[in-house]
Amino acid sequence: MMTADVAIDGVFVGHFSDYEGLTGCTAVLAPTGVTASVDVRGGAPGTLETALLSPYASVTELHAVLLTGGSAPGLGAAAGVSAFLRERGCGYRTQFARIPLVAAAVIYDLGLGDAQACPRPDDAYAAAAAAGRSAEEGSVGAGTGATVGKILSGEGMMKGGIALSSVSVGGGVTVSALTVVNALGDVLDESGAILAGARRGGSFVGSKDLLLEADAAPLFSPLDSTTLSVVMTDADLDKLQCGIVARMSHDGFARAIDPVHTPVDGDCVFVLATGVRKSNVFQVGAAAAEVVAMSIRRAVRVAWGLGGVPAVAELPGGGTSPGRGGAPGGRTSPGGGGSEAATPRERPADEGSQAGR
Repeated sequence: MMTADVAIDGVFVGHFSDYEGLTGCTAVLAPTGVTASVDVRGGAPGTLETALLSPYASVTELHAVLLTGGSAPGLGAAAGVSAFLRERGCGYRTQFARIPLVAAAVIYDLGLGDAQACPRPDDAYAAAAAAGRSAEEGSVGAGTGATVGKILSGEGMMKGGIALSSVSVGGGVTVSALTVVNALGDVLDESGAILAGARRGGSFVGSKDLLLEADAAPLFSPLDSTTLSVVMTDADLDKLQCGIVARMSHDGFARAIDPVHTPVDGDCVFVLATGVRKSNVFQVGAAAAEVVAMSIRRAVRVAWGLGGVPAVAELPGGGTSPGRGGAPGGRTSPGGGGSEAATPRERPADEGSQAGR
């Protein structure tokens, strides 16, 4: 299994994987709070607390994002992340208690394994408890049931996954993207050639070409697909600037997925900023688009096949081998970041505002 370091101090990543139901969830924790916003471009999103991240909303901090399988019912798992943080005294300060603010987004992964399987609050709690400073990648967490290339209604699709990519830019600023890839379209490599996508007879069919040649609209469920990304940076950005970076980040989707942002994709980008280093939205936004594209390609390269769906690494001349022969057995398979747990640092007693929520 491949792993990548979480390059942003104060941010932790952990997974829960259900290898019987073929679903899972991934928790991105920022226990001391970050500035955050979101941009949703897909036509079939499933999200929680995204209204909170609007620049018009008065609250300016967020403590976690949950990416989860299970379609809309999976959003209920976010309560487990909230419980984990609340037990540790993390959250937005109100008059009587600290309230963890947790956003979430789902992918539709019901067609790969058990259609009744869905991450539960206990599973998301386990993902949060496993969070650390490195992240497992591939067919793990929210990427367990992810697939790509579904233009043929599931026939010939390939395995998606989850991966983390990072870049450093001028001024010592770091920008990272954790992306779960479950797209209707094909994933493209750096040259624009198809890396993973719909296949027939052992060859890629070209999802965009099929759409262009069709004389009628394809028939899909409006919940079939979705790519989700969490962009993390140590740059000092306000909520509006985070929203601009989230919007620019979608360029990375367009560089690496074709077609993208379709009516059946619930594509969504969250942006989290810890505020440590001075930067600007031009620099961070350009870097974010780049790392999002990198993480999308990496996600399919490090995935391994599950449920009879092949991965890039299993094709002749395929991508990076994930270093494992198959999925672990059993349902309960939390995984995350090695030795450093997501133990929140102490916050000053007067930090935060007294507004109720």
